[in-house]
Amino acid sequence: MTKANATTGGLDPLFYPAAHYESPTAVLNDRALSTAEKRIILSSWASDMYAVESHPALREIPGLDHVVRLADILAALRRLDDDDDPPPRGGASMRLRRSPTAATQPHS
Repeated sequence: MTKANATTGGLDPLFYPAAHYESPTAVLNDRALSTAEKRIILSSWASDMYAVESHPALREIPGLDHVVRLADILAALRRLDDDDDPPPRGGASMRLRRSPTAATQPHS
């Protein structure tokens, strides 16, 4: 397996902010990043653009000297989802009672 995608083509590493991280866990643990920034980095890593030919479960990320498992990236994204505030809960369901006269009146 070659590391053709691992080079940044001589560009400044600032053009590849994701290359500063060694793993999905390192992205999650960076307190300087917002949740949205972590999601952007991890989502870009999960892209098929970085898939290793003949090994779709692996990703070659520019700037990293090793491949990353797609399963690890997706697990990190799930952790971000779990860390987010849960969606607001709806109110308790209620069954409305029909008045006795409404039940006996014909529908128009």
